[in-house]
Amino acid sequence: MKILVLSCSTGGGHNACAHYIEKEFADANITCHYQNYLDLIDEKASSLIEKLYLDSTKGKGMVFKEVYKIGELYNKTNITSPVYLLNKLGKEKLIKYIEDNHYDLIICTHLFPSMALTEIKKEYPIKFINVATDYECIPFWNETNPDYFVIPSKLLASDFIKKGISKDILLHFGIPVASQFKKAKIIDFKTKYPKVLITSGSMGFGKMVDLTKVLTSKFSEVYFIVICGNNQKLYNSLKELNCTNLLVLGYTTNMQDYMGSADIIITKPGGLTTSEVATLHKPLIHMMPIPGVENYNANFFESNKMSLKATNEDEVVKSLELLLNNPKLQKELTTNQKKIINENSALDLVKFVKNNFK
Repeated sequence: MKILVLSCSTGGGHNACAHYIEKEFADANITCHYQNYLDLIDEKASSLIEKLYLDSTKGKGMVFKEVYKIGELYNKTNITSPVYLLNKLGKEKLIKYIEDNHYDLIICTHLFPSMALTEIKKEYPIKFINVATDYECIPFWNETNPDYFVIPSKLLASDFIKKGISKDILLHFGIPVASQFKKAKIIDFKTKYPKVLITSGSMGFGKMVDLTKVLTSKFSEVYFIVICGNNQKLYNSLKELNCTNLLVLGYTTNMQDYMGSADIIITKPGGLTTSEVATLHKPLIHMMPIPGVENYNANFFESNKMSLKATNEDEVVKSLELLLNNPKLQKELTTNQKKIINENSALDLVKFVKNNFK
C-alpha cells in the first residue's frame, strides 16, 4: 500500500498533523508521503494564500474572524461555495500526481485538497480520508465526500452530523499525534521553581512581550520557558528582558520534551497544539484565541474541564495564579484530558487503514 497525505500551509497545525500521520505509517512499515497540496497545484498561489492567512490572524485576528463568520453564513445557504469551485480547478494536476506516483489512499488534513478529491471522485474510483484538525466542524467540510472522516472526539459527532457529515463514516480517533510524541525526555532546567511553558503560536509580537513582562514580574518564583518558533523579532525582544526566571528559545525540534518537562502550559488554542498538550496530560491555559475556530477549540476544552480559558492578559495572570495554588484543579484538568482525548490517535488511524484498505 502507498499513501499520500495532503495538507496546506494555512496555520502550522495542518502540516504538523500531516507529518505525524506520515511518521506513524512509516513506523508501521507502510509507504507514506507528505505533500503540500497548494505547492503541487501552484507554488505562487501557495505562498500568497499562506501570507493572506498569516496577515488575517495579526492583531486581534478580526480579519480572520470576519472571513470565518462569512464562511459559516454562506455554508448555511447550501449553495456550492467559491472555495469548492476554486479547488475544483486543481483536480487535473492532482489526479495526475496521484496516478504518476501510484498512490492507493489519500489522507487530507486540510479542507482544500479534500474538495479537489471530491471532484475527482465523481469520475475516478479514488479513496480518501478526511482528518479534522480543530474541535469544530469548520465551514464547507460538508461539501466533501470522503470514505471516512476522522474527528477529534466522539463528543463532537452530533455537531458533524448536523452539518451534513454522515454518521456512518465518522471515526472518533482524535486529532492524530504521533506515538513518538508521548516519549518525552525530561529536561533539567536547574531550577527549584514550578516550570511554566509558553508557546506563542501566531500571537502578535507586542502582545507576547507585554504578557511575558507581566508574568515574569508577578510570578518571581516561577520559571518561564517561552518558545518563539521562527519569530526572530520576538526572540530578540524577549532576550533583552534579561529576566533570571525566563528562558527564551527559538525554533525547536523537540517540543515534546519541553512540554513533557513543564508543570503548566500556556498556549494559543490551535487544534494540534492543544491535542499535543492533552496527550502529555498537562495543566493547560488557553490564551487569547484568534476569533473563529480557535474559540471553538478553547470552548470545547473549557466546557469539558480540560483547560482554563483566558481571553486577555489579566485572565492569563488569574488563571496561572489559580492553577499554581490549586493542585486539585491541576489534577482535574489532566484527568479529564485522559478521559476524553485519545493519546493513541495516530496509531488507531494506522490500524484502521491496515484493516480496511488493501
